[in-house]
Amino acid sequence: MVVGTIVGASIFVQPTEISRYVPSIPGMFLVWLLAGVLTFSGALTCAELTAAFPRTGGVYVFLRETVARPVGFLWGWAMFWSVHSGIIAATAVIFARYVAYFTPLEDLGIRVVAVAAVLGLSAINYLGVRQGSVLQTVVTAAKILAIALILVLVLLLGGPAPQQSAAGGHPAPAGLREFVLAISAGLFSFGGWHMVTYAAEETRNPEQTIPRALLIGTLTVTACYLALNAACLYVLPLERVIASTRVAADAASVLAGPRGAAVVSGLVILSSIGVLNGVILAGPRVYLAMAQDGLLFRWMGAVEPRFHTPHVAILVQALWSSLLVATGTYRALFTRVIYTEWLFFAVMAIGLLRLRRRTGIFLRSLAGPLPLLFVVSCLVVVFYQVAADPLECAKGLLLVVAGLPVYYLWARPRARPGGPSDAHH
Repeated sequence: MVVGTIVGASIFVQPTEISRYVPSIPGMFLVWLLAGVLTFSGALTCAELTAAFPRTGGVYVFLRETVARPVGFLWGWAMFWSVHSGIIAATAVIFARYVAYFTPLEDLGIRVVAVAAVLGLSAINYLGVRQGSVLQTVVTAAKILAIALILVLVLLLGGPAPQQSAAGGHPAPAGLREFVLAISAGLFSFGGWHMVTYAAEETRNPEQTIPRALLIGTLTVTACYLALNAACLYVLPLERVIASTRVAADAASVLAGPRGAAVVSGLVILSSIGVLNGVILAGPRVYLAMAQDGLLFRWMGAVEPRFHTPHVAILVQALWSSLLVATGTYRALFTRVIYTEWLFFAVMAIGLLRLRRRTGIFLRSLAGPLPLLFVVSCLVVVFYQVAADPLECAKGLLLVVAGLPVYYLWARPRARPGGPSDAHH
């Protein structure tokens, strides 16, 4: 589940985004490695919190229990308006980009196809968990298959491409700002590792199983990503990687011609469907939990009597994600996700440190001192993202902060008394 959630369609696009910030092969590999290390640190932090609170809801529960109920509300608020819906929107755009390999599409056409994907997969999840789960099982294998196919093609058919910078000379070394922004782009491809905690109550022995899954899963994904980047950079000149919008298909085209590119593009399309389906399936579970806690409109927690799905939450999520597709560029979408999500991850790690101080013990985990380093790393990533585009980031952060008056004026009076977090507040 960890590998299937993390390995998404963005890995077939993000090498281009990273190479624009760090136009050198050693720099790109260092970026991917550090993004993997940062993800690993966050995963261990999440694992320790899961051992303390093995309940459905994941980050929402962690923030509610270790920091404050309003912070948990703000995470759910940000999930809907920016983070989770942004992941859906950005992945749908990647899906449409690869569909454009088979049917030439302009920008408007790409957005139309992306919206159609969001609405279609939301409809499948509306009809029942079983339908969504079957679809997820079928398409998850396509993610690893696409990476494996590219690696096999490289081994059998590949030859080194001539490498030079986009400017024709030696690439200028990236500064700290560009390097951190490249890591931010890489982190988007590692997104979703925390979603395994949403199903803690449905996991056998979650205190041990989830930490082990996060450990093995994040290391496996990091190895896959380094291998895929090595393959693409081996057969494609760096300047082509920088300019590409479908780097995996371009690499396959060099190795096996149009047919190879078509096969890989088809696998990426299936991979995109898998990511979209998984994220669309996960989000409404959190909204349902928040509604049951009295932190959202009660109708957001409605369950369809025939299909037993949170149908209203699925529908509202689909409509908002579609609007994000229609109004935002791909880069703006994934940037908005990263700085918002990782700001909350920093707060989550601070919550773990507070929990340790309050209990006076280290829970069973491998995290050790990593949460403190994780907090600093998260804040550095957020700082440079905000500095790179302060206007866009201000819009996103204001959207999150706008949840505070909503909580105090509306949600707080409706919060059910006697909940587990009342003892702390």
